[in-house]
Amino acid sequence: MKKPTTFENILIIRTDRMGDVVLTTPAIKALRRAYPAACITILVVPATYDLINGNPYVDEILVDDRVGSHKWLFGFWRLIREIRSKQFDLAIIFHTKRRYNLACFLAAIPYRLGYKNDKYGFLLTHPLNDTRALGQKHEAEYCLDVLKAIDIVNDDLDVFVPFQTQAEAWVLDWMKENNLMPNEFMVVHPGASDPAKCWPTANFAQLMDRLAERYALKIVLIGSPETIPVAAQILRQTRHASEFLNLTGNTSMAQMVSLLKRSCLLISNDSGPVHVAAGVGTNVISIFLRDQPGINAKRWKPLGPTGFVLTRPKAMPVQPDSISVDSTLDLIEQIFQKDNQYEIF
Repeated sequence: MKKPTTFENILIIRTDRMGDVVLTTPAIKALRRAYPAACITILVVPATYDLINGNPYVDEILVDDRVGSHKWLFGFWRLIREIRSKQFDLAIIFHTKRRYNLACFLAAIPYRLGYKNDKYGFLLTHPLNDTRALGQKHEAEYCLDVLKAIDIVNDDLDVFVPFQTQAEAWVLDWMKENNLMPNEFMVVHPGASDPAKCWPTANFAQLMDRLAERYALKIVLIGSPETIPVAAQILRQTRHASEFLNLTGNTSMAQMVSLLKRSCLLISNDSGPVHVAAGVGTNVISIFLRDQPGINAKRWKPLGPTGFVLTRPKAMPVQPDSISVDSTLDLIEQIFQKDNQYEIF
């Protein structure tokens, strides 16, 4: 199918995790600049709704609730009807799934752009070669590359993360309750979607103890409910457990965004929160234990001047403790010296 001269009603599909959604925002911005008069809608999952709600380049948000209204076959047909009713003329499918290639086909969207693969990629009108697994570029750059198929060329990698009013009120109350001001605390996120990405709990415990002894800063643990046992294990291994604040499993997505906005630093495994922190301008250290193409720092590092990475030395074998606590402390000190903000006790 020949590309139309313009598009008026565009659907973006990005239904994977928080980091993926955040790293798509440069492409959303580029799309808006190319089609300023178009109606741009994005389909996300419930967990990432607050990462898009308030994005100035998006007109409408659809949610694929696969445990609720869009569950099973009847729910899938409901989703298709909802998409079809919007009469989109372009679908850009960033999250490669059979579900979405099929849904856009059955919703009769005439121009369907996505990746050529075995996940019903033949249903796309404009399938692209998928080279993401090679890890030769950053994920945000791969997203922008998709737009080249509709003649949009852009290299602006600035990500955008919105804030929600209720979450902003929550974090101000939380700081007041704990007698904290912005930048008087740092955040530690010890969770990840894959255990292979997780720094040992003993390392996190030792790091937190040494930070508590070195800096006049509160340390806050965060994570999803699945990370609660990990946080508990870390606290059992620390000498200063009573001094740390544990919010693991107790913050919404929006609350985490507002919390990170006011933190002086996030220390995390390679995971979604690192991209949120970079997106709100907070210093962030992302610990990368893996160096295979496609899942390494080149593709998934936090973007921007506040993003830093720790990778294992090339001579070190691939093992969980290949990144030392000392090297992490050294990087933290460099960041704080750069900001000229925090003195060691």
